[in-house]
Amino acid sequence: MTLKNTAHPISEQTVPDIEKDTRVNYGIVLVITLVHFSGDFYSSFFAPLLPAFVDKLGLTLTQVGLLTGLVRLLAFMIQPVVGYLSDRYESRWFIFTGLFLAFFCIPFSGVAPNFWVLLLVLCLGSLGSSMFHPATTGMVPLYSGNRTGFCLSIYNTGGTFAFALGPVFITWYVARFGLEAMPWTMVLGLVAFVFCLRYLPRPVSENLSHLGFFKSLKVTMGDVYKTILLIWLVMFLRAITGQAFMTFMPIYLADTGHPLPSVGLIVAFFIVAGTLSGLVAGYLADRTGFKKIFFISHLLMAPALILYLYLPGPFVFIGAFVAGFFVLASLPLGVVMAQKLVPRSRAMVSSLMMGFAYGLGGALSPVVGTLADKYGIETVLFYTAFIPLISLVFIARFPRVT
Repeated sequence: MTLKNTAHPISEQTVPDIEKDTRVNYGIVLVITLVHFSGDFYSSFFAPLLPAFVDKLGLTLTQVGLLTGLVRLLAFMIQPVVGYLSDRYESRWFIFTGLFLAFFCIPFSGVAPNFWVLLLVLCLGSLGSSMFHPATTGMVPLYSGNRTGFCLSIYNTGGTFAFALGPVFITWYVARFGLEAMPWTMVLGLVAFVFCLRYLPRPVSENLSHLGFFKSLKVTMGDVYKTILLIWLVMFLRAITGQAFMTFMPIYLADTGHPLPSVGLIVAFFIVAGTLSGLVAGYLADRTGFKKIFFISHLLMAPALILYLYLPGPFVFIGAFVAGFFVLASLPLGVVMAQKLVPRSRAMVSSLMMGFAYGLGGALSPVVGTLADKYGIETVLFYTAFIPLISLVFIARFPRVT
């Protein structure tokens, strides 16, 4: 596999050739995946360090929920707008500004003197995350030939692997050097930034710049908007449960006696399992269809999360792996299914599935935090684990898409 410098503009004449090519350009897919990995690597620092932030700044669970909710709401609620702009303007500005904000701002959370400064730097980093996700997700189908499901799973694996490696790295780093040394970690992001700046091609627009935001939604979605809504509801319900466990399970683990590096490793097991399941789900969905994979993963999600919550001692690693496998399996499938239904607005529809659903689910974290302060983390997480079962009603109404 050779990788050429393709950072020059792509002319209108070359666009049809890219879209008609049935071969997979793995070189470009991997560069796009590197952008995803690099940004999410820094985004993954937040959750496993929550116990450290709680100890340093004296945060309550309500404040933790508020912090998490605001950060994710800001990051992901604006993704549809960024996706709309990415579909219409052939610019790498969204990607590289977003990547810069992520690797530059988030490391400064370690030196935040109070809750408000912590909120500011994390919000800026999350804003960066919202900028590169839609554009890069929309680019993948252009270079994936007839293997869109598998290539988007590769892309998604970059993010999930980052969320697996990031917690292990940052909890080890903070345990060794302290929170105050976190700004030095931005050096790693700078290296990836320079590499991607050289090799990442310019996104291809959909030539809909003459349309406004809502009119473009109407034109591109047409009669499939009801199906898109069903997919979004399923992704939203999955996000509520996934975000609740990602936010509060590290605190619960620390409260039950696990040291910070152990918490990071448990979170890593959760995400590594999701990395594997995303690839498996994408591979199977390309061959058997999406509906069956959605149904199985969401059916088994609740019992897997209960295992994660209640398995004692070292067995919690097994619970984390099983839970992560089923919670994250359907994440790339919603994006691929939506892109197949709305091919003219790949970035925007991807942002609706990954961004708007994920962000709105995460925005409920203040509610979960308030309930956890009142009833306890364990009780709230137990009932939250059953939310994905509601999504089975909507999955049953999915059309057959292959």
